[in-house]
Amino acid sequence: MPTFTSSSPTKAVRQLILACWLGVTLAGCAGTPSTALQGLPQRVELSSVPFYRGNANHSAAMALAAVLSQQGAPITPGLLDQPLNLPMGLDSLDTSIARVARNYGRVVYPLDKRLDALLTQVAAGNPVLVRYQDGSAWWSEPRYAVLIGYDRYKQRVLMRAGMQRRLVMAFDDFASAWAKEGRWAILVQPPGQLPANVDRQRWLQAADELARAGQELAARQALDSIK
Repeated sequence: MPTFTSSSPTKAVRQLILACWLGVTLAGCAGTPSTALQGLPQRVELSSVPFYRGNANHSAAMALAAVLSQQGAPITPGLLDQPLNLPMGLDSLDTSIARVARNYGRVVYPLDKRLDALLTQVAAGNPVLVRYQDGSAWWSEPRYAVLIGYDRYKQRVLMRAGMQRRLVMAFDDFASAWAKEGRWAILVQPPGQLPANVDRQRWLQAADELARAGQELAARQALDSIK
């Protein structure tokens, strides 16, 4: 189980992160641009990501539990309902997911709002938490899911979502449904595991947010991983 702490981050950790962050800003250093789709492997599926079946009101708990479980955390969606304030807190799930992930010592790393940015991470072995609009012209609602694969030749993505272990969507359909929910996509990373084509400044900011959450040791590990 995660360690929840109410203590403020140590000054030394935050000063170290701030120094590195400032150095990046002054140097004008940015992360490597995302690889174009043509440069990615033809087909990828992260079959090790667990699947938890359930309805849309609990999709955030299922998606976050799947990612944390793959990383070895002893967790199930039911254990996340209360920390995520479900089913009442649906309007604040973006911030709740980030807060709970940090309580588990994970780095919450936002991704660029482009499909190739997401698929680049999947190709590197990193499942991506996404939010998309599920439904039809008569009825729709937001749903959280885990992007676990794609097929460039068939132009489709593969997700753990809702009642489906392997939900297949065409690139265009996913891009449209994802855009309707603000193109929200994040990685929930162990602090020692950098994303593909990591943006250094973005990672340092995520490490600072982890320190602010009281996870000083994890924040220092995140900082050490990018030195």
